[in-house]
Amino acid sequence: METQSPNPALPGKWNPGHTSHGLRGDYSRVRPDFTLDQPLDRYSEAEHDRWRRLYARQMELMPRYAVNEFLDSIEQLDVARGIPDFARVNRMLGRLSGFQIIAVPGLIPDDQFFGHLANRRFPVTWWIRDERELDYLEEPDVFHDFFGHVPLLAHPVFADYMVEYGKAGPRAMAMNAMPLLSRLYWYTIEFGLIRAPDGLRVYGAGILSSSGETVYAIDSDVPNRIAFDLERVLCTEYRIDAFQESYFVIDSFEQLFAETHKPFASLYERLRNIPPIAPNAVSATDRVLHRGTIAGRFS
Repeated sequence: METQSPNPALPGKWNPGHTSHGLRGDYSRVRPDFTLDQPLDRYSEAEHDRWRRLYARQMELMPRYAVNEFLDSIEQLDVARGIPDFARVNRMLGRLSGFQIIAVPGLIPDDQFFGHLANRRFPVTWWIRDERELDYLEEPDVFHDFFGHVPLLAHPVFADYMVEYGKAGPRAMAMNAMPLLSRLYWYTIEFGLIRAPDGLRVYGAGILSSSGETVYAIDSDVPNRIAFDLERVLCTEYRIDAFQESYFVIDSFEQLFAETHKPFASLYERLRNIPPIAPNAVSATDRVLHRGTIAGRFS
């Protein structure tokens, strides 16, 4: 089965054991904030060709499956010809939303990740996967991070949501509530769906950068598709080794942004000691848009 990386900079992924392998990037020359200069001269023609093939494969699917805001942005970015120059892209992002992308060697610590997001900087792994990893990657690379995440950073409302998520990180860390906040990242920024005027569409980066999950998330009868509810999402476990068993569907990016202004501290206090909900579970209180063949129950 084709799967995508468990996550690119997912909070909690740096240290506590979501992976069984050592970190892949070279961290010996990073700055204190874990950034470095993008080494443009180190990309080979074979690596640029690998980018072009990955890009072409995904772009064949995007008009049918991706949200229009993604399509508008990816075309403006003009990155079909090879691994993009971050500095050139930043000039465009700066005008549209004030965001910047910064090169990192791979996964970075939670506090650094949150700090970058809160200050309108998105960490992008600079290296690209090997040829043998076209369909499965244990750790995020430049294609996942850039193709999946960067286009929507040009959308002002989604960009503001990313900033608010970054601001929420230190509070969750202080309250020992990182598992709860990580689920919000997973089910929105990585694996979110949206109800667009022309039907159900993808906006989550983990789906957008995976050819198999792009089709599965929208067309398959297997997964559940449930209307977004903040408390439900915070309580729901997720899969890191296969396609998702449930997706949560927002109505708009404005709705998503509004959710970041709810009283998270009280939610953490109430929810952090409650047993989590299984990834495939469906409840009678859920607003189910599609009950998948994989569905289980919780009370």
